[in-house]
Amino acid sequence: QVQLVESGGGLVQPGGSLRLSCTTRGGSIATSVAMAWYRQAPGKERELVASISSADFTRYADSVKGRFRISRDNAKNMLYLQMNSLKPEDTAVYRCKATDRYFVEYWGQGTQVTVSS
Repeated sequence: QVQLVESGGGLVQPGGSLRLSCTTRGGSIATSVAMAWYRQAPGKERELVASISSADFTRYADSVKGRFRISRDNAKNMLYLQMNSLKPEDTAVYRCKATDRYFVEYWGQGTQVTVSS
């Protein structure tokens, strides 16, 4: 059973930065065809923040372009989301997702990011 575990969330002031990390237990991100970060704020629908393919092709939501950067390190079995110039509207629970070559999806439990002064 593949498990994803996120870390790195917390409370940060507007304009600050955080780096989220996601690793797998019982599997390897190197075998995933795609990985992604999603977020969900209270009362809002889940939103795709960024995704990265096995060929390192990346996509971003318009709301985070130029501020966030997704990356993966297969050797360390890690997925990252570098978040800069954070805004209060970035406040949400952030979850990572991995899609394997059979298109089975695996989700982490999430990490809370709160942007507030």
